[in-house]
Amino acid sequence: MAENTAAPAPAKKGKLKLIIMLVVIIVLAVALSVAGTLWFLGGGLPGGGEGEQQASPAEPAFVASSYIDLERPLVTTVQAQGRQRYAQVHLSLEAPDPAALAAAETHMPLIRSQLVMVLGNSEFNELQTPEGRSTLAEQLLATVNQVLEEEGEPSIKRVLFRNFVVQ
Repeated sequence: MAENTAAPAPAKKGKLKLIIMLVVIIVLAVALSVAGTLWFLGGGLPGGGEGEQQASPAEPAFVASSYIDLERPLVTTVQAQGRQRYAQVHLSLEAPDPAALAAAETHMPLIRSQLVMVLGNSEFNELQTPEGRSTLAEQLLATVNQVLEEEGEPSIKRVLFRNFVVQ
């Protein structure tokens, strides 16, 4: 038998080097792309102190509102073309400061009295329109804030209708 005495062919190291070089180039391209995108969007490069200093004073802190419900509805009569009609309104008060709601709770008898007077002075036809209800909400807010201001307390943000019935 004839033996193959020829030396084995050396392994092709050129292909392995080519594959490693391509992987390194692709990883570098991705890294540069991410860094460039961050830089163009104004975020700065990661670890750079400039972007962190600029972003912190720009955003104000979020303050969640608190609410209280008036337990009993406001019920009163309203005028409608010479006839008496009834209005029943369930209200909630909104404020970012819980101290304002605590003050409103403390002065609730005075606030309810003033709110019933404002509601009683309303016109029936106006209360049937969305614009009239919006105007009434603004009047009720002004009334509540006026009472709280007279008592030296912080003001509330909004008066919300939970239920609104006129008949």
